[in-house]
Amino acid sequence: MQSVVLCYHGISDSWDHQLAVTADAFERQLQQLLRRGYRPVSAAGTLDGRGRLLHVTFDDAYRNVATAVPILERLNVPSTVFACTDYAIDGRALDVPEVATAAAAHPEHMATMTWDALRELSERGVEIGSHTITHPHLPQLSDGELDRELRESRDVLQDRLGRPCRFLAYPYGDDDERVYRAAERAGYDGAFSLRGAGRSDRFAIPRVDLYRKDTNLRVWLKTSALRVTAFKVASGLRRVGRR
Repeated sequence: MQSVVLCYHGISDSWDHQLAVTADAFERQLQQLLRRGYRPVSAAGTLDGRGRLLHVTFDDAYRNVATAVPILERLNVPSTVFACTDYAIDGRALDVPEVATAAAAHPEHMATMTWDALRELSERGVEIGSHTITHPHLPQLSDGELDRELRESRDVLQDRLGRPCRFLAYPYGDDDERVYRAAERAGYDGAFSLRGAGRSDRFAIPRVDLYRKDTNLRVWLKTSALRVTAFKVASGLRRVGRR
């Protein structure tokens, strides 16, 4: 048996973009996994990776993620929202180069959560983790820049929300061994990837990313034991190739 950590971005019925899953589809996907025997756990509960465990994460802290919270509460599924601290200052649209066109065309859909919104989520039991300061490609940074993105974002989140910031999600799912070790030095309990080095490393916890195009069948395939096994084999080959 294997655990599954889901990675979402936006939850919206009106924003027709690959990053935005509709509220109905989101609920159906969670119900599917619950019917298959997955047990909801907190982010900390995913660290040992044993058993059919389920956790839900959201990258970028879009404001429309608030739509998902009542669904999560009704199904009793814990979640973590990963926020970039620079964007929480004013809640502006995520305007990094990869999505700048979409942000310019639909700033209302790509608006991010302010500190007040993040604080409200935290008070409702949603864990708030770091998605760095500025959403960079971490492997491309110098050692000093990398440490700053990871350490300062964690410190600011803890200071502004008054709660420990225990977990990190790597922007773009872009990571490597140097980034994993920097996350460990920065004081996180664990970090979530979109690739990862396998469950043996708590700083490379793999996730399954889901998008608007994912049908019920695709969700089943992406969260199946066959897909997870293939993921682990591919991760192992990458590690061999780096030696």
